[in-house]
Amino acid sequence: MTSLIAKISKKIGIFMEMIKFAHTIFALPFALTGALLAAGGLPTLRQTIWIMLAMVGARTAAMAMNRLIDAEIDARNPRTAVRAIPAGLIGKGLTFVFIVASTALLLFSAYMLGPLCLKLSPIALFFLLLYSYCKRFTALAHVVLGICLAAAPIGAWVAIRGTIDAPALVLGGVVLFWVAGFDILYALQDLEFDQSAGLHSIPVLIGVNGSLWAARIFHVVMIGLLFTLYSLMHLGPIFLGGIVVTTAMLLYEHWLLKDGNLDKLDAAFFNMNGYISIAIVLFTAVDVLTR
Repeated sequence: MTSLIAKISKKIGIFMEMIKFAHTIFALPFALTGALLAAGGLPTLRQTIWIMLAMVGARTAAMAMNRLIDAEIDARNPRTAVRAIPAGLIGKGLTFVFIVASTALLLFSAYMLGPLCLKLSPIALFFLLLYSYCKRFTALAHVVLGICLAAAPIGAWVAIRGTIDAPALVLGGVVLFWVAGFDILYALQDLEFDQSAGLHSIPVLIGVNGSLWAARIFHVVMIGLLFTLYSLMHLGPIFLGGIVVTTAMLLYEHWLLKDGNLDKLDAAFFNMNGYISIAIVLFTAVDVLTR
């Protein structure tokens, strides 16, 4: 019995590492931001728990689907050949079981959050599945990924208010352009492999320098949408301060990669974007709760 529990725990640990569960921090704070703005303060504990569970279920299902669908491609790419499925650390069947369980968690959480959340959940699942196939036929995979993560704050808003309103869509746009921008930068490391494998991405389409500029433009749009949200929601100086801090961190992120040198990609991608998402939810929370 002890050995069985240890084996199951090991497989769960491998799965969590495979889907980079820790990177949930990129989207979860935006879901909480959407909830805070929709509630005009703290949402109830029940709402918060189900929003977080829906977010975790959606992201886990999405990442697991991506790893399963891309297993053959990952096996040919030296950077990704060490991932759990191509490395033989976890089977495709078990991965599929995790996908089913995560999808069930998303759907049940959506059900608990209200009728509109449940009705919209299949649309979210469609985009989550679509993303895993996009690089086979379009360079806009980065935008589709942005749409997937934009569902987090929009879904949280719907969970609180039961409607889809302009501020929710603007906040979703913030996430879309933020994610698409940093995913373009992340895709630079696979540029040569994607070209040889016939895969599509913004870096394959317009090269390194063009991609750096595309990411910069996307992030300028993101900041513009944050100012739009500030105006729409009549937010205060603390939220405005959060926009300034976010802008500074984005400038630093792009400065790290200004010459197309990917040596600092981990710092630019993982560290700075984690800080950005946390900063936005913290500044939003303080602004909303102190008004």
